[in-house]
Amino acid sequence: MINISVNSILIGNGQNGKQIRERILWMNASDTAITIDVDSPTALPEKRSVSIILEIIEQGALVIADTDPYGGYISEKSIDEKSKHIRDKAWEIVEPLILETPGVFEKELRGQLVKKTVANFGVNTHTVYRYLRRYWQRGMNKNALIPDYYYCGGRGKEKRAGIKKIGRPRKLSAITGEGINIDESIKKVFRIAIDRFYDTSKKNPLTVAFKLMLKEYFTQGYRIEDGIKKPLLIPEKDRPTFTQFSYLFAKESNLKKSVSSRYGAKKYELIYRPILGRSDAGLLGPGSLYQIDATIGDVYLASAFNRDLIIGRPVIYMVIDVFTRVVAGMYVGLEGPSWVGAMMALSNAASDKVNFCAEYGIIIGENDWPCKHIPEAILADRGEMEGGKPETMIESLHVKIQNASPYRGDMKGIIERHFLTIKDKVKPFVPGFVDVDFKERGARDYRMDAHMDIREFTALIIKMVVKYNNNKWLGHIWLDEMAIGDDVDPVPLKLWNWGIKNRVGKLRWIPEDIVKLNLMPTGTASVTERGIRFASMYYKSEKTVSENWFERARNKGSWRIDISYEPRNMDFIYIRSADGRSFDKCHLIESRGRMGKSIEDIEFIEAYLKLKKKINEGASLQAEIDLFAEIDDIVKKAKKEKNSGVGDKESKSARVKNIRNNRANEKLVNRKSEAFELGDKINGPQLVDFEDAPTEENERSKGIIDIDYIIKKQQERLNRKDE
Repeated sequence: MINISVNSILIGNGQNGKQIRERILWMNASDTAITIDVDSPTALPEKRSVSIILEIIEQGALVIADTDPYGGYISEKSIDEKSKHIRDKAWEIVEPLILETPGVFEKELRGQLVKKTVANFGVNTHTVYRYLRRYWQRGMNKNALIPDYYYCGGRGKEKRAGIKKIGRPRKLSAITGEGINIDESIKKVFRIAIDRFYDTSKKNPLTVAFKLMLKEYFTQGYRIEDGIKKPLLIPEKDRPTFTQFSYLFAKESNLKKSVSSRYGAKKYELIYRPILGRSDAGLLGPGSLYQIDATIGDVYLASAFNRDLIIGRPVIYMVIDVFTRVVAGMYVGLEGPSWVGAMMALSNAASDKVNFCAEYGIIIGENDWPCKHIPEAILADRGEMEGGKPETMIESLHVKIQNASPYRGDMKGIIERHFLTIKDKVKPFVPGFVDVDFKERGARDYRMDAHMDIREFTALIIKMVVKYNNNKWLGHIWLDEMAIGDDVDPVPLKLWNWGIKNRVGKLRWIPEDIVKLNLMPTGTASVTERGIRFASMYYKSEKTVSENWFERARNKGSWRIDISYEPRNMDFIYIRSADGRSFDKCHLIESRGRMGKSIEDIEFIEAYLKLKKKINEGASLQAEIDLFAEIDDIVKKAKKEKNSGVGDKESKSARVKNIRNNRANEKLVNRKSEAFELGDKINGPQLVDFEDAPTEENERSKGIIDIDYIIKKQQERLNRKDE
């Protein structure tokens, strides 16, 4: 069975043979789908027959795209403030129209809604249609409304100020002068002024903060008027403008800091922080709401490398579609309960299950577990879904995050009941299962029975999930009149297939790698001459090498980039592209024992090395001081020996002239003392040929002295020194 879902892109050929790409915007129970041409600048929604679309796909004349040209990842931090403002303003305009779905797809009603919007917001009709078209064509999420110039130009690149004034020329430059360039010294003044006059509880407007800055830092003396000293501003051509001041403010402003300083931290948390709370969205069909939760498995597992080693109890994550009770994703492992475990489960929910099951030796068909989409909203039981980690997923994937509150226990109970089902199925068969009498006196230690490893246990859970999705009779589930009229059995997968066909689909397909990229933690790395530095390690890729990143860093200085990383294995980091539709995979180039390690392991190693260094600093410093003293003693003794007057006095020229002969004589002496002699030392007279024996006088005249003579002289010198 071929499944198409909202946000899928269909690719076919037009009458002229040109390729056409259409995005599915909406589907209903009466075999109607709404699509829009992704590439046409004048496209509007069109009605299509779902059955005809499926028939054409079966004939091979139409295919479902594997990739989405606009399904990319865009980090909220990478969007400049101006683009955010334009996006949010556009969203404010089109949101009321989008809420009228599916009525907005009808030409007459859409025209009325657009006229009403034009009257309410004071924009023209062309602007409203342009925003709507962009929203529909680019994936139906808020970031689709980011202006196109966000991807153009040298965004974020600092312009170097020279002698000539940079930027837009002044219209009245003949009167006011060309103005000044903003160098680092003036930027420093700007930052001080923002801290002193804007980020304060006085809540000064930015214009007032600018004027107070001019009063404090851009004056040239005073004038006395009515006994009051009034500052005199420097000429306009020599002082910065409000545009320059506001530009730096917008570029470097910290919303959280500004709001907290001006209104208090409580106000920020209440009004301005990202909204991660619950939503009142109704359950219109599959994908309207996923619920995620984790539990600690009541079974002890053994190591896959040595079955005698017990590794403890696994963590089981489940992602369930609330409308159909289908298990859309799962994770069994040792991570969590934590964001990493939730990340794995959510990634699995958006992954192809045929390939996933094959990894564990389980063969299923596409229709046995067709869930590979992201939902409209996710409900979690607080904890891992709180804080800043899900914010990237919210902004880029357009997924709402709801945290269960005390009055939403009924929703949490859906997945809790599923965990009880797993427990009942596992208990009779799996050795190492923890029973209710565990740790009581006289009770059996179930840990000793553990011999199943985590891979085998995962395969067991997969089989349970597949059987559950295809066979579980949900006697307690509510069915509406339409489902009853269609004689739908209350079985999770049957409800899933019925809901996709008959209800407004909320499921969206996004490439698996993009989903994972959105789920990964993000960080900031530095590009240096040694590589991309992150967490005390260095990375590179073919792209960074071919584009000479590291040569530029060595010659022009390092810079910082945003990256994503997998905290369980730091062998790779990922550089996101500006448009979020691709990424560059960088691999570790300096392992030093870090290969295959998690970020926790690496942080432990770094902390351990720092501790060892600190502990040994004292001893190392003392050893170095001792070495300095010993070197100084040797040098002093050498100087004293030289100045003692012992030995033959020679002129400076003679001393320099005989360096080569002196070296040869010294080498002969050293050779005798350094030469290897195996066995017992023999100390006795040596046989000498008297005819060839040198005399002291004639050999000294040649510059060569008998070795025994030199040794004798050295011994005499040492004896006199001891006296």
